[in-house]
Amino acid sequence: MSDSFVYPGTFDPVTEGHMDIIRRASSLCQHLVVAVLDNDAKRTVFSVEERVRMLELATADMDNVSIRAFSGLTAEYMKITGNKTLVRGLRAVSDFDYELQMALLNKSINPNLDTVFLLANQDHLYLSSSVVRDLAKHKADLTGFVPEEIKEIVAEKFCSNCK
Repeated sequence: MSDSFVYPGTFDPVTEGHMDIIRRASSLCQHLVVAVLDNDAKRTVFSVEERVRMLELATADMDNVSIRAFSGLTAEYMKITGNKTLVRGLRAVSDFDYELQMALLNKSINPNLDTVFLLANQDHLYLSSSVVRDLAKHKADLTGFVPEEIKEIVAEKFCSNCK
């Protein structure tokens, strides 16, 4: 069992697919850092503070998981924090193509870095943050798509005439 893994992402918002990867990755190491990317170039619906808070709520019962915000290159963040194992989830072959390129790029920037790929549970192969945002825009029930702890937060973000 490794000391610490890092699972980076935008998590805009966190989905049940992300949570599945978080649960499984946290069982493979002593400590899992979920690193929330704060990137001005990426237009997110939720602020980095909101995304961190949603992940804190969703992982509150996981003693070996912590949530951190970061900006810049993932490989550089890993150098700064001293972590050497990166976790990435894969849903499809297209994900693998992209993630392989990123793993090789990260390794060229930080030779001490290894990437562990976890295959998505088949129940979550179709699930992404953009799908959740689209469902929320159309006021669909988010049960099963996002953690129960954040369902209302996500729904309210897209509700123009609530309350």
